[in-house]
Amino acid sequence: MLGKGPVEVETASGESGQMPQAVDTTPETGAPKRPPVRRRALTCLFVGVLCLALLVSFLDFAQRVGSISMPGDPRADAIVVLTGGTERVERAVSLLSEGRAMRLLISGVHPGTTRKQIASITSADMPLFDCCVDLDRLALNTAGNATETAAWAQSHAFRSLLVVTSAYHLPRAQAELAEALPDVDLVAYPVYPSGLDLKAWYLSPKTIHLLMREYVKYTLARLRIVATHLTSF
Repeated sequence: MLGKGPVEVETASGESGQMPQAVDTTPETGAPKRPPVRRRALTCLFVGVLCLALLVSFLDFAQRVGSISMPGDPRADAIVVLTGGTERVERAVSLLSEGRAMRLLISGVHPGTTRKQIASITSADMPLFDCCVDLDRLALNTAGNATETAAWAQSHAFRSLLVVTSAYHLPRAQAELAEALPDVDLVAYPVYPSGLDLKAWYLSPKTIHLLMREYVKYTLARLRIVATHLTSF
């Protein structure tokens, strides 16, 4: 009966013995085979190059975020501010009151937040708020901000938008908005949160962590957009 384990054989002298199981060996030395050194070296090289590429990409991202400058004379048909901090909304309302645009969309407003509360927090005049400010309560993330902003801009036939958000959030916000509104001119307006030095980001572990997290989100957003284009062919 065939089965696993040593095989009984009969020798020429009539004595029985066990046949040793085969061992995978190299033909030259008879030693057990090991993964080729060259294959391991190539794997290590690939991992090293990938890590270096990610590091360079992150450093470029951090440098771009830290060097984003304010537009000289920010003007557009309308303004969109992506919620995530009072400073963002305050700056967007201020731009509207200065006549930099005709209308403002505050995207990502909490369902329980009222217009009067926002006007009070931003010290906005209620007549201006009532006539020219729209609230988006549906967006839950940056991709949602882009979807709702696109619907709003298209309904008003706006051809240009001032995009107001934190400087570190701008690359991802612009990527999402550019995908949703390819024919609309986007003017980036960065807001630098107080207490956050993005120009010297490498001196603060907290800022480094913030930028690394945002870099991952930005990279994933870009990959999703590219994948969407590839699958649409």
